[in-house]
Formats: sequence, C-alpha cells, structure tokens
Amino acid sequence: MKFSIVTPNYNSGQFLAETIESVLINLKKGDEYFVIDGGSHDNSVDIIKKYEKHITGWVSCPDNGYADAISKGFALATGDIMAWINSSDLLLDGALDTARQKFIKSDVDWIFGDDYYIDETSHVLFRSCGGTSNIEKMMLYGAWTPLQDACFWRSSLYHSVGGINSDIKYAADFDFFLKLSSIGKSEYIPKVFSAYRKHSNQISIGKSIQYKEEKKEILEKFSRKYEKQLSRYFYFVWARARARIFQRFINSYAEKGTHISNCKCVR
Repeated sequence: MKFSIVTPNYNSGQFLAETIESVLINLKKGDEYFVIDGGSHDNSVDIIKKYEKHITGWVSCPDNGYADAISKGFALATGDIMAWINSSDLLLDGALDTARQKFIKSDVDWIFGDDYYIDETSHVLFRSCGGTSNIEKMMLYGAWTPLQDACFWRSSLYHSVGGINSDIKYAADFDFFLKLSSIGKSEYIPKVFSAYRKHSNQISIGKSIQYKEEKKEILEKFSRKYEKQLSRYFYFVWARARARIFQRFINSYAEKGTHISNCKCVR
C-alpha cells in the first residue's frame, strides 16, 4: 500500500521545514513525497534543496494557485493512497501508518479524521473534530468541510472524480471533497492525524469572503432540488451546533499548550 503525499507551497518558508520533516518521519519504503513550489520569493527553495535527497520530486515555478500546485503534484503520483499537507500544516507521527492499516483492512474509498489547531509556535490550541455520520449531506446542506489535512483517499477515487479542479482559486478543497462524498465510500476515523496551523496568510482567513463566495457557487452546482427544506435546515443547524458540542467534549482531554512534536496519532 503505497502513499503519495503532496505539499503545495508559496512563500511559506517560515513553516516549510517543519512540514517537510513531519511528512518524512511518516514515510515508508516505496512511499512518494512531492513538494510543489509556486515560485516563492522567500527562502523556500533553499529549504526544499536541504531536503531534496529525501523527497521524490519537487519543482519551483509560477502557478495558478494552490489547487494548480496540488494538481501538478498528483499528476506525478503513482501511489495507491493520496493526501496533501499544506506548507504550514503537519502530519502527526504515525498518521500514515494508521491510515495505511485502515485501507489494507477495509474497502473504504476515503477516510477523514480529527486534527489539532496549532499556533505559529507549533503549540496546540485545541482539538477539532472532523466526524459526521453523513458527510455528503453535511457538505451539501451544512456547507461543512472535512478537515483537509486529516483526509486520505484512494488514487482510483481521485481519478474517478477528475482530480482537483485547478480552475477554482479559493475553495478547491471544498469542491474536491464534495465530489468524493458523492461517489466514494467514506469513513470517519476518530483519531488525530494532523495539525492545522492558524496564521494570517491562510487563504481561508485572508480571503474568507472569496472563499465563501466560491463555496456558494459550488453548492449551487451540486444542489439537489428533491431534498426537503426541513432536511436542508437540519444539516445547516447541525453543522453549526456540532462544533460547539464536540469542541466542549473533546477538549476536556486535548493537550492544550503542548508542543505538537510531543503529539502522535494514537488516540
């Protein structure tokens, strides 16, 4: 069971080394790792070169955004299982082993789990729950998005949905996972696979208005008119209520304040 991991990067040299190291400690013989840089003007390329003997492949050239970079990376991939980890986020030690065993023992097409939110110094802020019993309806009617850094899928499913749409500038992750949910057999795994870093340069934060507008357009495209209005209302309300309910329960034992290097994918 071979993994192909892609990291898109643009001017995130501040966090890039930590991201690369978090992936490398997870890789087994035969796994692939590609770093796709969009022509950064900071020290990103120097950092990539430092690790290039451990990386399957990398490029640095202008692109049309993070979705284009991810698409380029997966075009090079030959693995059975795919995932991407952004250049400020981290995989927890043991994440790929945990995911690998699930795919070996199950016919599931893709899995999604939990992550930690961390600050710019890599300390845990809180644990975020990525679980839901019906991911397709939660996305369609609750505008909810699974935790991207804690998602893994079979390459066959990736190609079945036509890959990630590189024409979408901000909400390509939402579009991609909505397509996966519409045809793939998914399963929530209640384990923390990764860490999502909160920082000011994130697209979902710095371009939040554009992100929401693209999500709205995507939802209109996928809209199913036969669904009753009550069903839509239920998932809309539940998507917002669950965050508070789960957050209060889960974070009763989350390692708030712990440096992420001390956290592993074991829960």
